[in-house]
Amino acid sequence: MPTLQTINVSKSYGKFKALDKVSIEVEKQSVFGLLGPNGAGKTTLIRIINMISVMDEGRVLLDGQAIKQSDIHNIGYLPEERGLYKKMKVGEQAIYLAQLKGLSKAEAKKRLKYWFEKFEIDSWWNKKVEELSKGMQQKIQFIATVLHQPKLLIFDEPFSGFDPINVNLLKDEILQLRNNGATIIFSTHNMASVEELCDHIALIDNSKTILSGEINEIKNRFKAHIFEVVYHRKTELSLPAAHFEVLNTKNKNNTFISQIRLLNGNKPNDLLKQIIPTAEVHSFKEMLPSMNEIFIQQVNNKEGRS
Repeated sequence: MPTLQTINVSKSYGKFKALDKVSIEVEKQSVFGLLGPNGAGKTTLIRIINMISVMDEGRVLLDGQAIKQSDIHNIGYLPEERGLYKKMKVGEQAIYLAQLKGLSKAEAKKRLKYWFEKFEIDSWWNKKVEELSKGMQQKIQFIATVLHQPKLLIFDEPFSGFDPINVNLLKDEILQLRNNGATIIFSTHNMASVEELCDHIALIDNSKTILSGEINEIKNRFKAHIFEVVYHRKTELSLPAAHFEVLNTKNKNNTFISQIRLLNGNKPNDLLKQIIPTAEVHSFKEMLPSMNEIFIQQVNNKEGRS
């Protein structure tokens, strides 16, 4: 059973349709990418899941049951628009946020000690929030989001404002949280992070779900039968134009790298049979499209711009 399901969720603001029968399934102990261009409806859906906004129609299920207000303690939400009390000391604020999620003061202190030591930020405890950089503040908010060990975590652009070292730190923590049993919804515009972290995705555009599925399955669905061949050639490479299209070839110190598209139902072995008599092949791999390429293609096609 999925940890979270939204079933035909719709939401309008006046005449504007923010969500139009959006359905997603987030499998237990997975990282789910919620993707879409600005204004697509992602934040509206996240706010409905968190019971910040009320849907007009549809259902949201947590562990198969209709979500209710008391379930909010089982959700950790890191919004894109961060906000801490600037004049409060870091430790005081972290304890306050933990108590809002139902932790006792003693338990909050115990768990915060673990996370502050893990992130090597013990020295921040008595500093005021306004003394910290944006990235430092976001570390505090990340800790506050995960501290109560919720079953469902929702991260909206969690790497915004972080340097590469801290991005990798948070990526490792997100994967560790998943491995420890958490289910994670991850919303971002960084498609490289999606490929690195996510098991499944849903792409929302103009209030509708236009693509969903497992990452590798989606990439295979949109493959263009293009193969990259690295080889030393004995003679000039000559391929029948009706069967193969050479898209480009690069020569690096007499090592050739060609990208070749299969045409008219030809198979990878057919291409190798053509190449091997005239070349020594060093590597041969299919070039699957990136999630960034698929994102752009699908949004452009949906909006009639291609």
